[in-house]
Amino acid sequence: MTDEPAAPSARAQIFGAQEQRILDRLAALDPDLMGYVRDFAYDTVYERPGLDLKTKELLACALLVSLGSPDELRTHLRGALRAGASEQEVREALLLCVPYLGFPRVVAAFTQLQALLETRQKTPTRAE
Repeated sequence: MTDEPAAPSARAQIFGAQEQRILDRLAALDPDLMGYVRDFAYDTVYERPGLDLKTKELLACALLVSLGSPDELRTHLRGALRAGASEQEVREALLLCVPYLGFPRVVAAFTQLQALLETRQKTPTRAE
């Protein structure tokens, strides 16, 4: 038996200090919706083995670009960086979307990435 602390959940790793704010926002829309997102999307699907969290987050970013969901994309851009993706890896994942999704969606995605990076530069010591 080891006394090693359990690894943080994928949800905690992705959301960081934003976790409660995100869950509160979802709960304000509908408490059941928040529970489905928390319990199924993150505590079930994201906890599956087979892909590391960085890869899952880069895929989530590409999928959210395809859906044109800027708020959710920003959350997952932050999550990809928190999961260990470099800025260059995130940029490459977004650029890969161009031939499949078109320039307008990818320009919008880069706008979200730029805003996130500017926020991080302004408050580098703030826990995300």
